Amino acid sequence: MKNLLIATAVLLLSACAKTPDWDYDKSTNFSNYKTFAWMPSASLTKNVNNYQISPLMEKRVREAVNNELQRQNMQLVDVAQADVLINYHASVDTKIDVDTVNIGYGARWNYWGMGYNTQTTTREYEVGTLILDVVDRASNQLVWRGAKEGRLKKNQTPEQRTQIVNETVAKILSNFPPQPQQ
Repeated sequence: MKNLLIATAVLLLSACAKTPDWDYDKSTNFSNYKTFAWMPSASLTKNVNNYQISPLMEKRVREAVNNELQRQNMQLVDVAQADVLINYHASVDTKIDVDTVNIGYGARWNYWGMGYNTQTTTREYEVGTLILDVVDRASNQLVWRGAKEGRLKKNQTPEQRTQIVNETVAKILSNFPPQPQQ
């Protein structure tokens, strides 16, 4: 079990074109939510052993979430006054990409027969997942969850990491609050 928590983390997501995944409680009236706060126990770095999920990344994610929710006219307040509480998780998983290619046909001089070569290449890479949870403070029930995963890039500048976090959080929160189906 390598790197269990998500920092929603941010995702450290580096440029992946995957669409975010959302789920929400259809019985919830999201128009009632005007204020938010962070869950006191929210931590991006707890139980995650990946150098990219650090207190620096946690700060970037929090700032990005705060900015996105404030753009949606929600106000950051103390926990006791909040309509909803925000929680987040991050995880990093190792994936393997395998490509098999058939190369060349040929015959040898002074040799009967034909053949071809098969070449298989494997590459190991890391995928980060950032999950954002919205919890109704009064009922303490999860009402909305958004997640996005993407291939992690190494050797990025702090500016590049901040940009990726901002883009990832904006994509995750693009469906919050969810719009009623027509």
